[in-house]
Amino acid sequence: MKTHAQLGFCQGNSGDAIFTENFGTGTSFSALPAGTTTYTYSAGYPLDGAYTVSNGTFGNPYDWHQIEDHTPSDANGKTLIVNAEANPGEFYRTTITGLCQNTTYEFSAWLINLVIANSFCGGGIPINVRFEISNGSDTAVLRTGDTGPITETATANWNQFGLVFNTGNETSVILRMINNGAGGCGNDLAIDDIEFKSCGDNATTEDAANNGSLTLCSGQTPYALDLTATPDGSVYSSYFYQWQESTDGTTWNDISGATAQTVGVTVTTSGYYRAKIAEAAANLNNPQCISFSDEFQATVTPGDPMPTTECWEIATLNPATCIWTVTGTQPTQPPTACYESATFNNVTCTWDITGTQPIQPPTECWETATFNTTSCVWDITGTQPTQPTNLECWETTTFNTTTCTWDITGTQPAQPILECWETAIFNNATCTWDITGTQPVQPTNLECWETAVFNSATCIWEVTGTQPVQPTLECWETSIFNTATCTWDISGTQPAQPTNLECWETALFNNTTCTWDVSGMQPTQPTNLECWETTAFNATTCTWDINGTQPVQPILECWETAIFNNATCTWDTTGTQPVEPDPSTLACWETNTFNATTCTWEVSGSQPVQPNIACYETATFNDTTCSWDIT
Repeated sequence: MKTHAQLGFCQGNSGDAIFTENFGTGTSFSALPAGTTTYTYSAGYPLDGAYTVSNGTFGNPYDWHQIEDHTPSDANGKTLIVNAEANPGEFYRTTITGLCQNTTYEFSAWLINLVIANSFCGGGIPINVRFEISNGSDTAVLRTGDTGPITETATANWNQFGLVFNTGNETSVILRMINNGAGGCGNDLAIDDIEFKSCGDNATTEDAANNGSLTLCSGQTPYALDLTATPDGSVYSSYFYQWQESTDGTTWNDISGATAQTVGVTVTTSGYYRAKIAEAAANLNNPQCISFSDEFQATVTPGDPMPTTECWEIATLNPATCIWTVTGTQPTQPPTACYESATFNNVTCTWDITGTQPIQPPTECWETATFNTTSCVWDITGTQPTQPTNLECWETTTFNTTTCTWDITGTQPAQPILECWETAIFNNATCTWDITGTQPVQPTNLECWETAVFNSATCIWEVTGTQPVQPTLECWETSIFNTATCTWDISGTQPAQPTNLECWETALFNNTTCTWDVSGMQPTQPTNLECWETTAFNATTCTWDINGTQPVQPILECWETAIFNNATCTWDTTGTQPVEPDPSTLACWETNTFNATTCTWEVSGSQPVQPNIACYETATFNDTTCSWDIT
């Protein structure tokens, strides 16, 4: 029996598995890659703290269920078998890379308690596994979850557990399964079919009629179909799509250009459709960052070919039976005129009527021709209209055969454009306009700034203009209007700017008092001088010049140091010559000499050379006389 234990599974749709581990197939024992587990490998039945990978679970000799692995349809499929120890340890560990940030994923595995209920252990220690997700650097745990106690059962019972988490800012994670159980009899388990998938919204795929599938007869193809993927918003916050199609529901291919929420497809054969969904467009090409909508299946059932029909017939397919029904009636022959005949046209599916009515004879515009269906000829009747006589002096008449009336043409001569003081009266005797009237006299008593313009609208002279505005004056100026030049004459002179200013002074003209205001202040004499410095104001640069030189440092002995004394403004010299070594410690031939370069006392001198002696003599150096005594 297989069940789901709700540690936490993706509540929406998942993508294809990014990572799977089913431990392979075969009849031999095998070990996990280094670093995958903290348990010890055993090439046989594993004791406490050991594991093996095998296609069998050792069975009754060990009071364990003898079962196949969990992976469906794999011959000699293997599973990870662990005899858990008392201390916590990692059953399994792996690293997944190339993930997308801020994306939801599901980690799952199938577990089974191998101990048979009421066997040797008799209510043994249940298995208890922790699922743990850490960041790729293994410095932070992103999510954990415990299966809780999974007790022994009388029959084999695989359980699937899942853990859902979000990567946050991470692009790689470490997946772990850790032992939570206690040591002792029991706590023996098998693990199989570990999977890692992306987790997205629960997204339905439906057509315009909200159907999740479609069944057609072959006679209905090609069939245009609009499909829409509708996510429920449970996981993603934004949506990007790439539609796919498949002929078998296993191998999928992207549909070129189909990147909208709705796609239009043409169904010709049975197939499947779904949408890849991601939170960013760039993630659509990354299988580790996508989920899929539900699959939409289109089934095309073979049926009879569409029958051959007459043009007036319609073949209708019954989708339930895939059988065609033909209906329709030939159009009725229409009535014809005395000169016409009717023939049925199978191309246009209508009756073609042929024959031509006898040509209507030419008539005057006031005449009417009426076709006589009895004699099959044209009868002509009518009289020309009478010409009008009450015309104006400028009008003439012409008969219009198009409108069949007399056209009166001619236009009264246009009234000439008049000045506002003129009046025009039409003279029917001469057939012209008579004009009378005189323009008003222009005024003469104008000011120099005024202008007279005749207003044709009011028919009077309008006087415009304004005396020039008196200019704005400086405080020392006066103005008088000159009617000869029609301008203001300005006179006056600005008071002279003072010249005897100090270098730091500025003169600014005051328009209120009409005088020059002098401002400025001599720069402050500096006070933070060295003891050897003096100051003098420079009227050229308008600054204080600082003069003086620090006293020269004296020449020192090698043991001396000079520090400048700002209080006395002199150099203070300190230091003592190194003490001469005690002469009594020197050999009789050595002397002390002070070296001013190295600033130390140097010992110099050489012991007198031992003289040549006879074979019977002995030479001994005498430190008192500083010579060799020969005996």
